[in-house]
Amino acid sequence: MYWIIFIGIAVISWIVQSRFKNKFKKYSEFPLSSGLSGAEIAQKMLHENGIYDVKVLVANEGGLSDHYNPANKTVNLSNEVYYGRSVAAAAVAAHECGHAVQHATAYSWLQFRSAMVPVVSVASRLTSWVLLAGVLMMAFSGNPLILAVGVGALFLTTLFSFITLPVEFDASGRALKWLESANVTHSRDEHDGAKDALKWAAMTYVVAALSALVTLLYYAYILFGRRD
Repeated sequence: MYWIIFIGIAVISWIVQSRFKNKFKKYSEFPLSSGLSGAEIAQKMLHENGIYDVKVLVANEGGLSDHYNPANKTVNLSNEVYYGRSVAAAAVAAHECGHAVQHATAYSWLQFRSAMVPVVSVASRLTSWVLLAGVLMMAFSGNPLILAVGVGALFLTTLFSFITLPVEFDASGRALKWLESANVTHSRDEHDGAKDALKWAAMTYVVAALSALVTLLYYAYILFGRRD
């Protein structure tokens, strides 16, 4: 039963990722009538929200590597977004600046997520190996200790995935509201395109959270089911 669910989630994830990439490509070819680049949009949104201590940089990781780093207060944009003058570039740049606005206004979900980053980064690196060792130990000796540690670490990473959802949806909401109020997206088609691109970007986080939850339930079943 679980394997059917795993396969289903994997298929859905592939569909969503493909759909998102196609949408990004489509709206990357949709020129923005305002003529602003992603970098210019980012600076404009930051300044209009009273934020002057955040730098807008070109990310070195390549496409779809856009992110906001609260540790050093930088909005990092891929080449396509930084230099792009498209609906996709506007949507992504404004979304990442939405995170900067969250940081500046002490948005609670972002604070909670940021506080979890150090613990989750360690847990995510060790979880796979701990779970493997825990399953083997349960199978050969019946000792659940290592598997319990692995399930605990997996719970943290799953919780992190779900906490990420309101952070991402809120950032997109801020971005779309500002793009319209600042008259960056001049037409309804431009605004709807930005909304569509961000919707599919958000869906990738939803699928990732559901996948993490299914994995957690699977290992929790092994831990608690075999102990009964």
